[in-house]
Amino acid sequence: MGKPLTALAVEKAKAGSTRREIADGLLPGLYLLVQPSGKKSWAVRYRLAGKPQKLTLGPFPTLRLGEARDEARNALQQVARGEDPGLTRKAAAQRSRRVVGDTFEKIAERFIEEYAKPNTKENTWYGYERNLIREVVPVWRGRSVESITRRDVKELLSGIVARGTPVLANRVLSVVRLMFGWCLDEDIIEASPIGRMKAPGGKEHSRTRVLSDAEIRALWRASDRLTYPFGPFWKLLLLSGQREGDVAQASWREFDPARSVWTIPPLRHKSGLPHLVPLTPAIADLLSALPRFADGEFLFSTTGGARPISGFTKVKQRMDELIAEETGNVDHWVIHDVRRTMRTRLSALHIKREVAELLIGHGRKGIEKVYDLHEFLDEMREALAAWGRLVDSIVSDKPSDNVVALRGAS
Repeated sequence: MGKPLTALAVEKAKAGSTRREIADGLLPGLYLLVQPSGKKSWAVRYRLAGKPQKLTLGPFPTLRLGEARDEARNALQQVARGEDPGLTRKAAAQRSRRVVGDTFEKIAERFIEEYAKPNTKENTWYGYERNLIREVVPVWRGRSVESITRRDVKELLSGIVARGTPVLANRVLSVVRLMFGWCLDEDIIEASPIGRMKAPGGKEHSRTRVLSDAEIRALWRASDRLTYPFGPFWKLLLLSGQREGDVAQASWREFDPARSVWTIPPLRHKSGLPHLVPLTPAIADLLSALPRFADGEFLFSTTGGARPISGFTKVKQRMDELIAEETGNVDHWVIHDVRRTMRTRLSALHIKREVAELLIGHGRKGIEKVYDLHEFLDEMREALAAWGRLVDSIVSDKPSDNVVALRGAS
């Protein structure tokens, strides 16, 4: 029999290249498991009906030595009575989940707090959290985790691909796969809907599609034919040049009329930082025409402001039909091409590259990120206003010579 474990011995225990199991000499059956990564947990081993069993008690230091001995002793007493402590523990966990609730958003929050944060680097778990909150929670909010099917997952991912962001779809699949795997380990679900699902975005290629003037005009006129919320959504997407998720999930609290600025919060923005978007006259006019709801603050909503719009596959198909009616034909395009069009046209307007990049939310890199903290808000406002004038000239068939060069342009 080994030596009784002490608090100091548990604290200092290390593993080599493989997992190490350290038996507690004071309580036979209790083991400290030490992973090569340094992560530690407690388990109790026992035999039931002649078969060896193992029950994981919990992680260290959440579960200290004395607490681990108490839990192991209770488990072994159950075995002595002919009971299976593993089944008892699982039933208790299920009862607890029924009390707390197992909606997708609550389980996603648990996944980030209990798994992602303790086991991954900050930029990694932050990316997991951002993708879940931006792309998944709005679609599955309020649903039981167990109710999510393989078809639900495929529809979610196909909608992201249809927006022209196949790389994002691949990233979302990765975090959803990881989360459902964690749910299996925690006995929250009996089976994962993911299985061996392939990356929906396939091999990742850079796109170069830019909309022509005729297509911009058709997009705008098609937006006029769509009812709220999707008609004004398309227009704000075009006028602002922001990512479709940031536009779709915009809420009134993000808009500051005094500064005439829209601030996309860090958790929603890909950069992980607040992103400022100046409000031009065209954008302000569009916002002033939107309805306000008592039940929520989302700009674009079919639930009275309680939840933002989502599921763009059918909306994109309808937009294609309307554009085809305007032009007689429609070449393949994706939602993200609208953003690329705006960025390309900014170069044609002789907007400084750094201003154009900041406007679409591409942050500074390298030494500039550390030392150049100027917001360029006035320059971005002028650039976005120039883009708004160009859009107006295109959609109204006006001559485009009213779009003047900007100060500071190069």
